[in-house]
Amino acid sequence: MKKLLVALLALSAGAAFADGIVGKWRTVDDETKKPKAIISITESGGTYSGRIVGLMPGVDANCGECSGAQKGKPLVGQTVLRGLKAEGGEYVGGKITDPKSGKVYSAKAKIVDGGKTLQVRGYLGVSVLGRTQTWSRVP
Repeated sequence: MKKLLVALLALSAGAAFADGIVGKWRTVDDETKKPKAIISITESGGTYSGRIVGLMPGVDANCGECSGAQKGKPLVGQTVLRGLKAEGGEYVGGKITDPKSGKVYSAKAKIVDGGKTLQVRGYLGVSVLGRTQTWSRVP
């Protein structure tokens, strides 16, 4: 019975992460280190994108610094991650928008910690000039 339970738990954990980066992820504020938003990543035609589906209490709900049509609009519903494609165990070639500043950066991502976390890197030019955030999978 114990072996059966262990096998079932292993199978359910594997199934939870079979979709790679598809799913919901909790972001963390770089300055306060507190949870900030929930991003839902979806796949369409081999391309991955992520939109904000929730904000933590106390987070500014509008994009005051965004440009164009997004300026002053609610953050919930905005696509902030777009164009990622799976390549060699990573997701590359995307763009990420910093909702705080409205700036757009090149992006790549990699699943780590057995699928529990996602390292998302925004950068300018070469990936050396940027920063990495660690997002946690939301069950």
